[in-house]
Amino acid sequence: MIDITVKNLTKKFGDFTALKGLNMTFPAGMVTCLLGPSGCGKTTLMRIIAGLETPTTGEVYFGDKVVNRLSTRQRNIGMVFQYPVVYRGINVRQNIELPLTEDRSLTKAERDRRIDEVLDILEMRDAADKDITELDNGTRQKVAVARQVARQPNIILFDEPITNVDINSKLQLKRALKELFTRLKQTVIYVTHDQTEAMTLADQIALMNEGVITQMNSPRELYDEPNDVFAGFFLGNPGMNFYENIVVKEGKVSCALFPTPVEVASAHVNHPTVTLGIRPEYVRITASQTPLAVRARIVSKAIVVGGQYLVGLKAGEIVAKAKVPSSAGVALDVGSEVWVEFPIEHVRVFSHDGAQAGV
Repeated sequence: MIDITVKNLTKKFGDFTALKGLNMTFPAGMVTCLLGPSGCGKTTLMRIIAGLETPTTGEVYFGDKVVNRLSTRQRNIGMVFQYPVVYRGINVRQNIELPLTEDRSLTKAERDRRIDEVLDILEMRDAADKDITELDNGTRQKVAVARQVARQPNIILFDEPITNVDINSKLQLKRALKELFTRLKQTVIYVTHDQTEAMTLADQIALMNEGVITQMNSPRELYDEPNDVFAGFFLGNPGMNFYENIVVKEGKVSCALFPTPVEVASAHVNHPTVTLGIRPEYVRITASQTPLAVRARIVSKAIVVGGQYLVGLKAGEIVAKAKVPSSAGVALDVGSEVWVEFPIEHVRVFSHDGAQAGV
């Protein structure tokens, strides 16, 4: 296992700059997800690491070795793409074994051991002797994953590997990949635009936007402590509630979120205005008044994932989304008035340029 480091990495396609001076390290034995919207540069970065694209400027290191001039084959990497790459006319076991036969240092016993190991982890023993044509698309993708893992390359790159499978296969593959990554501890770079995949599979997430990495942290820290408005918006379903142009006066903000003025972080005391953000699941709806609650009216209600309710609220001129458990949401009626708390410990303060300093 080796670290991967990119230094001052830039990639231009004509007048368009896809990557803008990236500096980051993918730690050995960890799963790093490149997460971001379409067109943010994550696939371009992965292709440069793989040797399929050449950077305009900058270096790629595997360990302490610059690999810019090495071919994809010389880099000893495995790749799994959106669509399963499998070989027809042979069975599952033979598909997995095929690249292993090129390594003359491996005995038949070692090849069999590696194949059996990935078959067990991916729960494919029953399919080992089946021809590829007998398998559904999700199982074929498992075969493609197994073949790369069994090779035990330095690095495995995944380019949105479960995007093009049905929902049941997607869930099975996600569970299988999580088990695989946990057991084998290989260095993995996983490209996705799906935040649920990233939050489930990653040891760390590199959040990308417009050719730069805006933040890199563990999934939980990235979710709880977004560095900027983009991270607060992109992560979460839905993302944060945001309130812009909130006036700061004598180190405090006054708005319809709070019954009394609230102190802001010292970094923002001298800012004339700030943006406040809070995630919907932290907004509390109560039937009776509390010291931190404000009066609000329910303007909408809908059931979302997990049987929770997403409730739309209006407090003065401010609107908010709150995510509440099913048991609480059932009792809430559109048009009724409630008390709402925006807990200070969960409110994040962002400056006018989107940077975050907390409350």
